[in-house]
Amino acid sequence: MKSSYGKWLLALLWVVYVLSFIDRQIVAVLGVPIRMEFDLTNVQIGLLYGTAFSLVYAFAGIPMGRLADRWSHRWMIAIGLFTWSMVTVLSGFATSFTALIVFRMILGVSQAMLSPAAYAVLADSFPAEKRSFVFSVYASAIFAGVGFSFLGGGALALHYDWRIAMIAVGIPGLILAPFVWLFIRETEKKEVKPSPFISETLAHIRFILKKRTVQLHLMGFSALACLGYSVLAFISTILTDVFERPDLVRHYGWFIFGVSGTVLIAGYVADRLAKVAKPRRFYIGIFAALVCLPLYAIGLFHSDATTALILLGCAVLISSCYNGVGAALIQHFVTTDMRALAGGIYLFTISIAGFGLGPPLTGWLMDTVYSGKYAPSMALMSVILGCSIVSTLSFYYAMKTYKNDAFDS
Repeated sequence: MKSSYGKWLLALLWVVYVLSFIDRQIVAVLGVPIRMEFDLTNVQIGLLYGTAFSLVYAFAGIPMGRLADRWSHRWMIAIGLFTWSMVTVLSGFATSFTALIVFRMILGVSQAMLSPAAYAVLADSFPAEKRSFVFSVYASAIFAGVGFSFLGGGALALHYDWRIAMIAVGIPGLILAPFVWLFIRETEKKEVKPSPFISETLAHIRFILKKRTVQLHLMGFSALACLGYSVLAFISTILTDVFERPDLVRHYGWFIFGVSGTVLIAGYVADRLAKVAKPRRFYIGIFAALVCLPLYAIGLFHSDATTALILLGCAVLISSCYNGVGAALIQHFVTTDMRALAGGIYLFTISIAGFGLGPPLTGWLMDTVYSGKYAPSMALMSVILGCSIVSTLSFYYAMKTYKNDAFDS
């Protein structure tokens, strides 16, 4: 594949991924006005943002990954983009909490079509020694998308309402989808003998999951995802209910933009560390899990809102830097005909733990366990601390088993 096409391919997939996270995250940005209009609890907001999306997204990810290994990558990406953009627009016309739940579920299915196919295209288009950085470029789109959702969606909601914000963020994807289909070329697939789809998929899943390093990888990065999505789900609640500064919510988006940079740095550092010893790629996960802790602990309980915003913003720069490295690492434990499936498994686990478990658990702690002004802060810090411990231990032991399981060891 020509290098110029590879660079443009990466750029295009980056833009598509940005749009996916704008549409995915916008519910959290607009959580307070949605909660007020439909008279919802924090648990319901957590379910809407997290579980309604993540369960469908997670369970669809594995079959979508297997399908991407056999079918057209560009068709899956283009159809997914068009569908999730359309349901985001339709969410702006929702008249009930139930309708929003249904739209979030459709969003989950359609967005599950993107990353398994994108991971396969990128892994086939770039050499292994550049994979952590390339995947980090792709993953940096997560935070550009979340940042745009905070800044753009927050501003639209502030000056208009949450419905206008929903409609506005969905329209760009409808326009881009035809161009995605026209530009992306199919990567060459190995010819495979006809075999039962389900039985072969289950056999490949067993092959991947029996590796101890993969198990520890998934556990560690799922814990970091749980930390990250819990913060994203309730940062607007923290700034609005605890610090009484709803005007600061959109400014948090600037720090989310900054995570795009730390993700790229982490990918570059991971590739450099791998030249010394390949298991050292996991150092990035340990760094993300531990260094953020004092910043979250001080920021969540600080007396000054602006200082709290800065501390929490700096914390997310660190705690979310792992994203590209996590997605790239699992590719080192599979053969070329399992790349998209491996991506689907990775997305399944981080979605269940991140979207599906983190936000509802945090919301439940806020509503039932803690009380007082700092109840949201105590709930969120409890989740952050637990996730950091789990991920650090997982990565420590994953480095010990890496050479037994990796194809590049």
